[in-house]
Amino acid sequence: MTKVYPVILSGGSGTRLWPLSRAMYPKQFIRFFDSPRSSLLGKTLLRLRPSAGFARPILLCNYDHRFLVKDELERSGIEANAIYLEPVARNTGAAITIGALAVVNHDPDGIMVVMPSDHVIADEAAFAEAVQKAARVAASGRLILFGIKPREAHTGYGYIRRGGAILGTDEEAFAVEAFFEKPNRATATSYLSAENYFWNSGIFVLHARTFIEEIARLEPRILEAARNALASAEQDLGFVRLDRAAFSASPNISIDYAVMEKTRLAAMLPLDVGWNDVGSWASLWEVTPHDENGNAIHGDALVEDGSNLYIHSERSLVAAIGVKDLVIVATPDALLVADKSRSQDVATIVKRLNAANRKEREQHVRNHRPWGYFESLNIGPRFQVKLLHVKPGAKLSVQMHHHRSEHWIVVQGTANVVIDGTERLVRENESVYIFSTQWHRLENPGKISLEVIEVQIGSYLGEDDIVRTDDIYQRGPEETR
Repeated sequence: MTKVYPVILSGGSGTRLWPLSRAMYPKQFIRFFDSPRSSLLGKTLLRLRPSAGFARPILLCNYDHRFLVKDELERSGIEANAIYLEPVARNTGAAITIGALAVVNHDPDGIMVVMPSDHVIADEAAFAEAVQKAARVAASGRLILFGIKPREAHTGYGYIRRGGAILGTDEEAFAVEAFFEKPNRATATSYLSAENYFWNSGIFVLHARTFIEEIARLEPRILEAARNALASAEQDLGFVRLDRAAFSASPNISIDYAVMEKTRLAAMLPLDVGWNDVGSWASLWEVTPHDENGNAIHGDALVEDGSNLYIHSERSLVAAIGVKDLVIVATPDALLVADKSRSQDVATIVKRLNAANRKEREQHVRNHRPWGYFESLNIGPRFQVKLLHVKPGAKLSVQMHHHRSEHWIVVQGTANVVIDGTERLVRENESVYIFSTQWHRLENPGKISLEVIEVQIGSYLGEDDIVRTDDIYQRGPEETR
């Protein structure tokens, strides 16, 4: 069996799944399907696992998500080959080139399968088999992409026109005649009725060295930037930080535009494994179990005379009466109600939030940190109440606040608290008070999660009122947001 290196791209923001997907916690990390390992990234990691004969995965993500990626690897029980941190977004062309260079460094004849981190595959075994088939074709120097036979006249996908069968291969491989951007409804309908049009899945199986040769010929600036970014990269807590200046020099272009639409080596294999890119609430509704009325419900909801609804509630009860074909998503700080047929337009709302500089674009009420998370429970003119959830063995930085004091009450576990150099254990149902300007640290020395209610009191309660030192996670000041 050909050794295949999974290269997983985890840099997307998933704006069409707002308000559940946020810039600091995008859709690949969300657990849509009621299982601790059912995040989309977690499922992607387990799809081609090392125990099934695949190489350890190579992941690419941005700085803000690096600890979330590390958490998903730990939950999945998978050790990464490497985690590369992209300092700026430069689309899939540069990211995949970094992956190809990493694969060739391990194996000059290596094959890589490039996968987004946020897709759904219903038949995992069939997908693994399809990847091995594609790898056998790619070993001959072909650049393979998977095509999905359209199930509907979808206007949100790119399309491929299939050419003739490629001779000399034992697998069902075809030439690629043309690529097409997201079409209008009439054009998509015409593609649906034709036999030779496929959705572009965005999943590629590539002979890494051949891909590097083609990127050198077609987009040499991408290859130069990737090589320079790797040459000047720095190791950081198990991550590889690509050099910012070098990586920024790469053109911002996708693999399709950079290589696949220009190369003579592109080939397509049809893929029938229950693929869905979960690119909108409507597509998530498609892959979620329904009741007898077509309603997909996650959380606390009551439906009376409603049909074909997608309801997701994070906290409060949602009641729906006499409605159909709606998306209703309730989080603690936002409520989305949309016609399911207009679910692609959620991105427009996100653009408006961006333009207004609203926090609902960036963060949830629950803010994830490498040590765990904090969640705002209540806020007033001069006070704020938070829940701090600290993972076993984790510790916050040593820090100080100019404008607020804090009262910590331990409600679960045992806390090790240091205040101005004095250390003490604070157990369940005990508390400690920290005055403004006192240096302090919170640590969980135990084997269960530590939960602390934090009451902040002061004239300014913003997250940027933190002076930090001795941070074991080596975060920059901007990462307090």
